[in-house]
Amino acid sequence: MSATPLLIPPQAGALLGRLPAYPGSLLFVGALNLALAKRLASDVAAMLSGKKIRLRVTDAQWTFDFEWRTDRFVACQKSAEADLCISASAHDFVRLARRQEDPDTLFFNRRLTMEGDTELGLLVKNTMDALELPVLDLDYFRPSLLLKRWKSRRAGL
Repeated sequence: MSATPLLIPPQAGALLGRLPAYPGSLLFVGALNLALAKRLASDVAAMLSGKKIRLRVTDAQWTFDFEWRTDRFVACQKSAEADLCISASAHDFVRLARRQEDPDTLFFNRRLTMEGDTELGLLVKNTMDALELPVLDLDYFRPSLLLKRWKSRRAGL
């Protein structure tokens, strides 16, 4: 692990921060539902029900607002208050998703913050720790590989 996390340059973050938040939240919850919705235990889903969560990517100046409703995550318009706000850099969120970093380590190094409902924060953290998720492989999203998969699908039509 590098001593200094890679951060999105402030100029790029300022530009990204001008993008409308709601479409990004829609895309984010789509991915979140694919990865998590069917894996959540019913008791966890019940505790998440109606709770608004905000994910802040600090260096990118992106904010994703969402909540759990019935059987899936739903994007929300940014409201004044969220029940829980989780903040970190893009680099640290990617390291968490790839299971290269522990949330407790990031928290105690002040690179991950949770504000709001402490019980909800612990529920989210413990749920993520308990789920057996595949490690996020960023190579899967390389443009050359995306194009190759798209071409092979088109050829199969």
